Amino acid sequence: MHLRKGLKLWSVNTDACRIEAQRLFDRGVFDYVELYVLPDSLDRLSRWKALKTPYIIHCAHSAHGFNLADRRQAELNRRIYEQSERYADELNAPYIIFHGGCDGAIEETARQLAAFHESRALIENKPRMPLPEVSAAKECRGYSVEELQTVLGVAGCGFCLDFGHAVCAANSMRREPYSYIRELFRLSPKIVHLSDVADMRSEYDDHPNLGTGQLDIAELLRLLPEGSPVTIETDKPSFESLERFEEECALLCRFCRNGH
Repeated sequence: MHLRKGLKLWSVNTDACRIEAQRLFDRGVFDYVELYVLPDSLDRLSRWKALKTPYIIHCAHSAHGFNLADRRQAELNRRIYEQSERYADELNAPYIIFHGGCDGAIEETARQLAAFHESRALIENKPRMPLPEVSAAKECRGYSVEELQTVLGVAGCGFCLDFGHAVCAANSMRREPYSYIRELFRLSPKIVHLSDVADMRSEYDDHPNLGTGQLDIAELLRLLPEGSPVTIETDKPSFESLERFEEECALLCRFCRNGH
């Protein structure tokens, strides 16, 4: 089975990281860059245009001031979105991934996302519980199938499935994680985010490297159609070298062989 492998980078990861990414792409190690656009980083856009890879864009989330669930932040949310829109336009990205925000109301998330009239929008599933060290919020929006269906219906967007987030949300809802992930597949994900899971009972998100945790990755890959884009979203010890990412791409290929 062939999957399209994605490298997750932030818009400020230029210089050595960008050069290393070009080297690995030219060697066929990965297939696209998923670029998280930090607010006010448009000055880096020309450098990413020089990197000759396909792109998927990820809009900033609540850790960087973007919260679609909060009506009071609508103006700021639009300003941050427009920067991601600019990246997507100039890098010819087919998708822009959004988080649903924190606290507030899922109906507000749906309303604001619909107001962008963004045909490339994907809503990503979230854990129910935010990381305490990152946010003082009580609850993430978009953790349940019902909340995601609200956004999909109102905004007319697509879906991005994050396996690790799904495990956390399932634990919060007292659901069996693999059963819940299968339920999320009914939303027809356009792209998948992949990391391992350190503790399959935890409600809190982490991003350990593939093969270091408890997630049955080979089992989940059986659910993916041929050619699915899979962004590897794991911790990187350094952006000076992507050696660990290269190892994970090779490991992902082995998981594919074991899963089929």
